[in-house]
Amino acid sequence: MASARINLGDQIRQTLEEEILSGKLDAGSRIDEQVLMDRFGVSRTPAREAIKHLTAAGLVTPLSRQGAVVASLSVPEYIAMLEILMQLEGLAARLAARRMPTAQRQQLEEAHAACGRAAAKNDAEEYGQANRVFHEIIYDGSLNEVLARQLRAMRLRMRHPRRALFDRPNRIRHSLAEHAVILQAIVSGDENAAFQAMTDHISSGGNVYADAIASMPLRAVPADEPADAALQRRRSRSANV
Repeated sequence: MASARINLGDQIRQTLEEEILSGKLDAGSRIDEQVLMDRFGVSRTPAREAIKHLTAAGLVTPLSRQGAVVASLSVPEYIAMLEILMQLEGLAARLAARRMPTAQRQQLEEAHAACGRAAAKNDAEEYGQANRVFHEIIYDGSLNEVLARQLRAMRLRMRHPRRALFDRPNRIRHSLAEHAVILQAIVSGDENAAFQAMTDHISSGGNVYADAIASMPLRAVPADEPADAALQRRRSRSANV
């Protein structure tokens, strides 16, 4: 019986994670225990279990009463995570260039082609989905489950401004060109080129991400570090990566 409750809790958690990632549940959205119970036809225990796991992942903030709200990030938190993400994504690309099996390299080429089709239509939503597949194939191709798990968790937490990136002028075109360089480096087995291409792709000079951060729902920035100062300080740093 306990196993059934845990499985139900996992199912609810996975559904909510996908809704958070897709933007159906945006920052500040309320997640109510009773609503989850009614929606999924479960008792209170699986609903609470799902919220507990989402809280541990940093995706929701529990309320004093029942339920939680979808968490947001402050500007300094987001940019600090971006600095880590650049290095982890670069490491995944490096390992993928060394280890990715032939079948997965073919999948990566197919994912890049899907990105190209979305880019041709200038479809930001479709491109975002294809982009996600492209990166996840690289995570899996690193053959490092711990690294892949960390990257997926960070992508979930950093979802809001990243969704908006592909609505920005020329970002899809630039992203596709950057993917082509990453793909070539991985397929050719050039570890150093793969790392550099991926970190360049994630940072993109720092400017696109900084602009996206400015438009996301954010918690108040600590008074001793105004948002503009945090952005400027880290933008300069990321531009030199």
